Amino acid sequence: MANKEHITSIGGQAVMEGVMMRGPHKTAVAVRKPDGEIETKIDNNGTKTRKGILKLPVIRGCVSFVDSLVIGMKALMWSAEFIDIEGDEEEEESKFDRWLEDKFGDKIKDIVIYFAVFISIVFSVGLFMFLPSLLVWLVERVPAWQSFTSTQVFTSTFEGIIRMLIFLGYMALISQMKDIKRVFEYHGAEHKTIACYEAGEELTPENVKRFTRFHPRCGTSFLLFVMIISIIVFAFLPRFDEVHPKILEILLRLGTRLLCLPIVAGLSFEVIKLAGRSKNRCVGWLSKPGLWLQKLTTREPDESQIEVAIASMKPCIPENKEEDKW
Repeated sequence: MANKEHITSIGGQAVMEGVMMRGPHKTAVAVRKPDGEIETKIDNNGTKTRKGILKLPVIRGCVSFVDSLVIGMKALMWSAEFIDIEGDEEEEESKFDRWLEDKFGDKIKDIVIYFAVFISIVFSVGLFMFLPSLLVWLVERVPAWQSFTSTQVFTSTFEGIIRMLIFLGYMALISQMKDIKRVFEYHGAEHKTIACYEAGEELTPENVKRFTRFHPRCGTSFLLFVMIISIIVFAFLPRFDEVHPKILEILLRLGTRLLCLPIVAGLSFEVIKLAGRSKNRCVGWLSKPGLWLQKLTTREPDESQIEVAIASMKPCIPENKEEDKW
């Protein structure tokens, strides 16, 4: 008798030489240490304890997005502690390091994590929001093209296309880096492990190997939905053509887009939730571009990487499987 399919809400991300998984009650990070052993860190999370307005459609997507950023950064930094760097020697603690430790004590790690999240957000906004807006603004200044660039629909569409091209180019470039290739292999192990669990199969390396490394609820697919939905949402925003000085016009454009990002993230979450749950053919086609993009962001893992993904998955599975249904 075939095992019953179980679409789960458990998801995660690849980290340095490991995988982080997040279930309804537990978050687990498993890392392959330089000596070959698997180290696992398990924490409680508040996913199932959210109530009221935080569980409403769109709002829950915004909350989940911010939460995922913080938890993901914590997992990434914890995994980095196990990386063995050749030639690394003990260095004498600097006065600045001692001052930080005396001033903030055990809170210093949390400060570093939130600062890293802040820097990553600033970098992302600069590369994927400000740069496309600036390029479109410059195109609009060309007199010969103003008959095409005078509408907000053009601005939003052209800006979205530039954003996608920057994103695809960025992913293509970093996918060639040796360390990133390893991360993408763990990303593939994460997807295959979740797919095996959803198929009702026992979580063993032999079983996990048989499943696809492409998954409709991947963060890569989410980012693609964000870019597509942003084109639609930004088409309704004002252009600020009459505002002077022009630097203020650019800042107002960027500011309105940033204010709309929570809405875009929330709507994208609802779309990917539908894509992960529905078997409708139209919804399936909607998921195809994200699955194609995962050819860049995932690679086939080896057995040792699959073992790590399984180690991070098992602690997140609740006793009552109804609690992790998507």
